Amino acid sequence: MTLLETETVLATPPAVETVAISVCIANWNCRELLRKCLQSLYQRPQGVSFEVIVADNGSTDGAAEMVSRDFPHVRLIRNDGNRGFSVASNQAASVARGQFLFFLNNDTDIPAHTLRKFVRYFERNPNVGMIGPRLRGRDGHHQISYRRRPTMKALLHRISLLRWTGLFRKAYYDYRRSDYRPEGVQQVEILMGAAVVLSRETYQQCGGWDEHFRFGVEDIDLSTQVSKHKPVMFLGDVEITHYGREASRGNIRFAAPNVAIGYVRYFRKAGATPVKLAIYKMLVTLDAPMQILGKVVQGVTRELRGERIKARRSRLAARGLWHFLLGELGRFWKA
Repeated sequence: MTLLETETVLATPPAVETVAISVCIANWNCRELLRKCLQSLYQRPQGVSFEVIVADNGSTDGAAEMVSRDFPHVRLIRNDGNRGFSVASNQAASVARGQFLFFLNNDTDIPAHTLRKFVRYFERNPNVGMIGPRLRGRDGHHQISYRRRPTMKALLHRISLLRWTGLFRKAYYDYRRSDYRPEGVQQVEILMGAAVVLSRETYQQCGGWDEHFRFGVEDIDLSTQVSKHKPVMFLGDVEITHYGREASRGNIRFAAPNVAIGYVRYFRKAGATPVKLAIYKMLVTLDAPMQILGKVVQGVTRELRGERIKARRSRLAARGLWHFLLGELGRFWKA
């Protein structure tokens, strides 16, 4: 089935004719997280007219059926398979009617009046390109909600042999955690893609989500493209709950390889030379068996300590790396 052949099921139209903001959600096999996300949107006052569009990537857990049955006012797009986050997000945007587009992960919880705060900020700051809220985890702790643009040096710190040298430690921490402040409004380089809002005009100007990114790093690319035209802003006074990584951990065989491939595509798009890309790919490939061994040992150690949740995460990481090494290495080198 091609993109044009993808079945679009539109439920009962919303009562309002005009929509201030369209909430666009890409989903794959996260039925209960999606249910909670939709409930948070509809069971709390948002203060502006809005619509919700769910683009479901061929879920096999009954997610699309749940939306159709329990949320008939949601506009539902059904794909016959997993087309990736970027494709699904662009599909949702293509049928959206709102002046603003709110791209939202399915593992989120939206407080009352959040949508109104987004719309009001854009009305008062029309020259801004994209905004994102502060993210807080299920445990109540702040999550890193913005970062600097990644560099190849920063990611080389993840290579096992290089990490012990400390050679690229500063570049990595500059990328991941440097100067993060969870309060206030500030211009940033990269917003985390769990929740970002753009005007329709900006979305079209930057070309939307790059569909070469299937899952992972597409938010880094989108922030980069938007920032070429307009500022990207972090709103520390608007907060949502982001359960974080639960969807990706549940689909680790899909997520882990595509994140690795996504970084290669990003570096190529940012102008990395073929020689640098080849060296980076070689180091990542050689390091994968060591990473797998490390995660297995870590998982066993955590299990012996009684840290079962952490042990499960280690095993999942090892499983994702194993699938990358055996099943997706060819696509990684072609990226």
